[in-house]
Amino acid sequence: MKPVFVINGPNLNRLGKREPEIYGRTTLAEIEAMCREAAGAVPLRFHQSNAEHQLVDWVHEAIDDGCAILINPAGLSFRSIPLLDALKMFPGPIVELHISNIHRREEIYHHSLVSKVATAVIAGLGASGYPLAVRWLLDHIDS
Repeated sequence: MKPVFVINGPNLNRLGKREPEIYGRTTLAEIEAMCREAAGAVPLRFHQSNAEHQLVDWVHEAIDDGCAILINPAGLSFRSIPLLDALKMFPGPIVELHISNIHRREEIYHHSLVSKVATAVIAGLGASGYPLAVRWLLDHIDS
């Protein structure tokens, strides 16, 4: 079976330390463990980068090798045309995930470009949104 790609954008490597009142205290390593448990026997490629081009490259890998994408593009959600264009090429299901509820935050966070191509969007469920998204993707791979 092809892997599920879990792609995390800028500053998510600081989870657990960065604004815990907004993002909680769960680290990215703990989120990865939660995703791997949710995926079970399905392979999972878990990535994080602060560089836009790296996220685009991972989406390209997913186009060639993946069955689904779970992406938390972080701040790139609202500005990255290259990421949007790469995701448009992906033929399988895509879940866009935000740890915080972006719609309850400042106006700049209300209009995600990635939402235009995502199959589904999860926002505001904290770190627990990740395993939920993985399980949902596994149920919708062939849809």
